Amino acid sequence: MDKKEIIARRVAKELKNGDVVNLGIGTPTLAANYVPEGVTVIFQSENGMLGIGPAREPGSTDDTYTNAGGALITAIPGASVFDNTMSFAVIRSGRVKTAVLGALEVDEFGSIANWMIPKKSVNGMGGAMDLVVGAKRIIVAMEHTVKGKPKILKKCTLPLTAAREVDMIITELCVIEVDHEKGLTLTELAPGVTVDEVRAATEVPFKVSPDLKTMELM
Repeated sequence: MDKKEIIARRVAKELKNGDVVNLGIGTPTLAANYVPEGVTVIFQSENGMLGIGPAREPGSTDDTYTNAGGALITAIPGASVFDNTMSFAVIRSGRVKTAVLGALEVDEFGSIANWMIPKKSVNGMGGAMDLVVGAKRIIVAMEHTVKGKPKILKKCTLPLTAAREVDMIITELCVIEVDHEKGLTLTELAPGVTVDEVRAATEVPFKVSPDLKTMELM
């Protein structure tokens, strides 16, 4: 099982029946493939869709719908399509229960940087700025390091998307709960991973939950 699959499978366990969920571009979108049986989740895309369906069948030429990242998607029965104004009204009014986002960096109190690397060309912040303050719960789904360097830091070095908004971090190594005042608590380890390995890959100190358990991957 590769890193992205580990992350996506664990993210899917956080999705509850009836939730309206926004999945960010990249690894977060893979979580839709692992929603537990019997759980119905309504996926929202900030470019204007509520009710994203499963991935297109191989060989399909239907290009009716795309998500915010431009990837071709399907729609479930009863899905609705609308303009950006309505889409961001849905987000800003708190109707999105959970947003799952990738990140470049996250700090010890849940600040997130996920939209820009200085001196590199970017298309813009997209919907991340609104999602991190509009959704009721923010989960970051990302690889724990980049080129061997930690992505969970004492303080973000890149331009912030938002300050103290992340509630949970899920990586291929572990699950970390974020308290916006008290900092980070390690709650789960991926199979075969040790606390010391997580410490070595994380810049900032963290607490270890007394109920620390092994990550369940469906």
